[in-house]
Amino acid sequence: MKKRERDAAGEPHGNNEPPENGSKERDAANWRRPAPAAAGPLRENESTSSLSGTRASRLQTLPKTKRLTLPAEFARVKGQGTTERGRLLVLGALKLKEEKSFRAGFVTPKHIGTAVVRNRVRRRLRDIVRTAQPRLIAGLWLVVVARPYAANASYDQLKDEWLRLAERASILAP
Repeated sequence: MKKRERDAAGEPHGNNEPPENGSKERDAANWRRPAPAAAGPLRENESTSSLSGTRASRLQTLPKTKRLTLPAEFARVKGQGTTERGRLLVLGALKLKEEKSFRAGFVTPKHIGTAVVRNRVRRRLRDIVRTAQPRLIAGLWLVVVARPYAANASYDQLKDEWLRLAERASILAP
């Protein structure tokens, strides 16, 4: 029975008849969300660190406790710290006596590129700072600002530039 006929007969819309062939009600009733794909076992040449979203890849990130997050913290580094400029990066550093470990903040302005490009640059910079962590002096706040050429730079180019700026800023332990 079609909707118009039900309305004319005064029947309620919620009858227990199955929907007619080709109707939108039937299509909606039969629609099912596809099941998520299972991860499955690892292949011989595949490591856990290559899988995104796994515990192994998350362990290699810079912890949030080591990051500058508040605008006042970034402003303090800019106002009271020293700044070293390079072709790919700008490095701001502030030495604090009350801090026991270092903290770092990363800035990737929109003129660098799309969100994908900015996030890639930010991930690379976080990894560079994380791997250089043992060489940094204690009680340090860092702000690393990516410049437009950083969007096309490789990881090694960014790392070389960061190390050069860090040496110039005297933030590496002897």
